[in-house]
Amino acid sequence: MTLRQIRSYGPGMPTPIAPYDLTGRTALITGAASGIGRATAVLLARAGATVHCADRDEQGLARTAALITDKGGTAHAHPLDVTDRAQVRAAVAAAGSLDITAAVAGIMHTSSVLETRDEDLDRVFAVNFKGVLYACQESARAMIEAGRPGSLVTMASGAVDTAGPGLLCYSAAKAAVVQLTKTLAAEAGPHGIRVNAVAPGWIRTPMTGRHSPEAQEQTEAAMVRMSPLRRVGEPEDVAAAVLYLASDASSFMTGQILRPNGGVVMPW
Repeated sequence: MTLRQIRSYGPGMPTPIAPYDLTGRTALITGAASGIGRATAVLLARAGATVHCADRDEQGLARTAALITDKGGTAHAHPLDVTDRAQVRAAVAAAGSLDITAAVAGIMHTSSVLETRDEDLDRVFAVNFKGVLYACQESARAMIEAGRPGSLVTMASGAVDTAGPGLLCYSAAKAAVVQLTKTLAAEAGPHGIRVNAVAPGWIRTPMTGRHSPEAQEQTEAAMVRMSPLRRVGEPEDVAAAVLYLASDASSFMTGQILRPNGGVVMPW
């Protein structure tokens, strides 16, 4: 779609939904077996993309792929450990002509600064930072070699904007993802590759639901009170932000951080 077309909606012209159409495009989603990754894979498929779903949870992957194919979409499942660069490279190669990568895979760890161990830091950074780095590096290289423009979407967190007691490993890794996003946006932009991040607030996913039902209820109630919208987020709320960044609707955006967080944090 040209800028002239965007400015000239009317009879016979594309509707405002057209920039979100991903028909003919190929997307790779890490962390696609559940939560935000699954919702992202399903939504991008609904928008017309051929989706390559990657995760180490093979049963979850199969379920995600079925959710897509049962509705007539196209999905491929790739069992994948994002901390293994060779596996990431193989998944990118298997996707073929890649247009979109959403690096969603992540893990959570809770410990105070004084109690954080080397192995805690190494494990969280391996998944939450190196896993994103590998996906971005391999995808960008493939796009550049093919001479194709593309969109890379990383997954940051609201934890980068505020202090979260007990979240040193997680928030530090996500802050590193933000800097990766901005740096790669500057480097890859001349090749037509956009790089943006999504920084969700509290989202109801298997990862945030790892606590007891009572603790979960208390935490969600606190988040509802903090949000001007008076609700917690769902995976689909974040998937919609990824779709925007993956699509032509955000064609003039790169190096940016979108924050679907219900207004809990409003940084400048």
